[in-house]
Amino acid sequence: MLLLSALLAATAPLTANGETRDPGPAAPVAAPERIGFDRAALHELDRGLSQAVVKGEVPGLTYLLVRHGKVVAFNSFGQASPARNIAQTNETIFRIFSMTKPITGAAMMVLYEEGKWKLNDPISKFLPEFANLRVLTGVDAAGHPITEPAKRPPTMRELMSHTAGFGYGLLPGGPVDDMFRAKDVTGSKNLADVAAKVASIPLKFQPGEGWSYSIGVDLQARIVEVITGKAFGAFLQERILGPLKMTDTAFYVHPDKVARFADFFALDPRSGKVVPIPPGFAPQLSNFTDPDRLESGGAGLVSTAGDYRRFCQMILNGGQLDGVRILQPRTISLMGQNVVRPGVKFDNGLVATMGTSAFHFGEGVGFGLDFLVITDPTAAKVPVGKGTISWGGAAGTWFWIDPKNDLFFIGMIQRWRGSSGMEDLPDLSQRLVYQALKQPEK
Repeated sequence: MLLLSALLAATAPLTANGETRDPGPAAPVAAPERIGFDRAALHELDRGLSQAVVKGEVPGLTYLLVRHGKVVAFNSFGQASPARNIAQTNETIFRIFSMTKPITGAAMMVLYEEGKWKLNDPISKFLPEFANLRVLTGVDAAGHPITEPAKRPPTMRELMSHTAGFGYGLLPGGPVDDMFRAKDVTGSKNLADVAAKVASIPLKFQPGEGWSYSIGVDLQARIVEVITGKAFGAFLQERILGPLKMTDTAFYVHPDKVARFADFFALDPRSGKVVPIPPGFAPQLSNFTDPDRLESGGAGLVSTAGDYRRFCQMILNGGQLDGVRILQPRTISLMGQNVVRPGVKFDNGLVATMGTSAFHFGEGVGFGLDFLVITDPTAAKVPVGKGTISWGGAAGTWFWIDPKNDLFFIGMIQRWRGSSGMEDLPDLSQRLVYQALKQPEK
């Protein structure tokens, strides 16, 4: 990884308690007490999250809390771009990276409801190049991979739950991921190219016998293209983004919106400062103004907190929003059920680099169809309701949807590897939200 040496530009002027606010677009705002929240405790949520800006851990932060369909809190702090002197607002556009994955999952489930595929279908039914995969079993004395034939192709269920055996290549350290990096899989020109490269790389384990965060959601996007005959972005716009009126969510930032697009930052290990990521850091991370960039189903979208709110509310509503139905309630329920078999070991390696315990696997935590699932909050040591689904992105964005308490939360920052090396923002936000929820029965 490049060492980041530029110093962080001065942050925006803050109010006396360290907050730069923007009320954002009009939204139904609830009196906190009427829906179970303590007003003073919500101030602690505000104060706690704004401290990340005050302490210089992130230049800007936006968060949105919704319960019973009403906005409880929607605030922004700091700057989206210190270099351009642009304040962070509730309309700031962010790289959401892996928060793209649940949206891709919803697109897949639209086709599932239409009978275009089944959970036990082999992925080779749609991607024939995956019919004869091999599995890594070790390396020889020269460091060359030793493989054996896969017992069978991965299923669609396994593809959507990261149990298919695929790698990702986002970090070095293992032969399969090293091959992903050597073939520049995430830098492919299109989804067909992604699939062709991945099919030539062995699996990490036999399908269904492990869990490893993977390129699988980009393969889902390619399957959408194969089934529909449409570019993935076009299908997503037609069936998800357009109907939900997610007008700022796309695979690139239109020139008219660049002024609202937040800069991207990382922790400089030499100075200990949070600094802008240089444009050449990695093309797939920095070319969001290119309309021809890869339509990555796993990490390609930009969005706003307000747009992602519409997606979360649709999920929480059982598949519909404002009279528009995207999915049936039973399909939403299916996506939120743990499908990882008992005894399967989760590989926390890549997930752990985000510096949060909110998405850490262990007892009481499972994985559904493109969502992490809390199966037992007590065992998982989290304050959320049973059945909460969630995920986050590589720039530190995070969300959770809690059906039991009829609420969801969205947090937006632009810091590579999120909370690594700083306050655990997803964990902090969960603790403070549920401390403020004094009367869940309301």
